[in-house]
Amino acid sequence: MFAIVRTGGKQYRVAAGDKIAVEKIDGEAGDTVSLGDVLLAGDGGEVKSADGLVVSAEIIAQTRGEKVIVFKKRRRHNYRRRNGHRQSLTLLRILAVGEAKKAAPKKEAAPKAEAAPATEAKAAAPAKEAVPKKEAAPKKEAAPKKAAAPKSEAAEKAAPAKKPAAKKAAPKKDA
Repeated sequence: MFAIVRTGGKQYRVAAGDKIAVEKIDGEAGDTVSLGDVLLAGDGGEVKSADGLVVSAEIIAQTRGEKVIVFKKRRRHNYRRRNGHRQSLTLLRILAVGEAKKAAPKKEAAPKAEAAPATEAKAAAPAKEAVPKKEAAPKKEAAPKKAAAPKSEAAEKAAPAKKPAAKKAAPKKDA
């Protein structure tokens, strides 16, 4: 059975066992994701209803595509701009094309069952203790700026006057 799914603004024809590279999807390698935007489904030559179909896939890796060089030039104006771009991609392995059965994530299923008592204990504790790290830091207050004191005549006379820098004599030329 095949399906046409839309993800990342593009459409892909997929079947169980296919590997595809799509726009970046959140998750780590080994996580299971479901692509719910199924546009069309079929088996062989006949087209079936896509209502309620879900395509489940496993994330193989988070990677980046080939570098694309963007070069702009305007002739006779000495204008050249060179820029590069690498698109972030997610490699997916299609596990199943079928009804709205969502496959359980491989990595997340086991830890949640074991860590359930610890999670409940954390939920009972107030949540405000973990969050306010920014608020707990002491805020620096701006030091009051000193106003420039008016110079008195006595202070001006007491301070030695600066002499201009001595000028060096030019070297003599031998004639």
